Amino acid sequence: MKISIISDTHNKYKQLVMPDADVVILCGDATSVGQEYEIANFLNWFSKLDQYKYKIFIAGNHDWFFEKTPQFVKQILPDNVIYLEDSGVEIEGIKFYGTPVQIDFCNWAFNRPEEKLAKYWEAIPDDTDVLITHSPPLGILDYSPMCGKVGSPTLLNEVTMRIKPKVHCFGHIHHSHGVLEQDGTKFVNASVLNDNYKLVFEPIVVEI
Repeated sequence: MKISIISDTHNKYKQLVMPDADVVILCGDATSVGQEYEIANFLNWFSKLDQYKYKIFIAGNHDWFFEKTPQFVKQILPDNVIYLEDSGVEIEGIKFYGTPVQIDFCNWAFNRPEEKLAKYWEAIPDDTDVLITHSPPLGILDYSPMCGKVGSPTLLNEVTMRIKPKVHCFGHIHHSHGVLEQDGTKFVNASVLNDNYKLVFEPIVVEI
């Protein structure tokens, strides 16, 4: 299975050249401030990516509408789009799980203190093949020039010691776009914008 991964498009998704794959994943922050019209525009674009058989996304800290009005989001979700929020889906034998929560950051959406994040990570099934989070684990593609390493230590522990997915994809930290393979897991920071919110990176394609 070939997977095309993007994150942190902040309404600039139409500028992307999307490569062919079986699945496309967006790891949150599709929008800038998460208003209803931004969500609707994104879903319209995402649902029409016909080169992908399956389309999966999670929300990020900028995507306020998903946290404030979760029931309405389900009503406007296109039939061919999969939204994961502390939930999973199995596709052709591959198990995906997604969660939007992240460490407190400027009081944005889905912020949780580190001591409360552990319960979210503990809920991730052991047999997850592709883990989708918005923010990274501590020390893995999580470096911010202003703040240093900002990933979650409890997420790192769950991912490396228990879950050990084939792929763990995320975004949030624009500066650390890239891929790192470690102990059988391919970590992907798929942010497509840089720290100045300029579109400079391409989607990352992985195969499992």
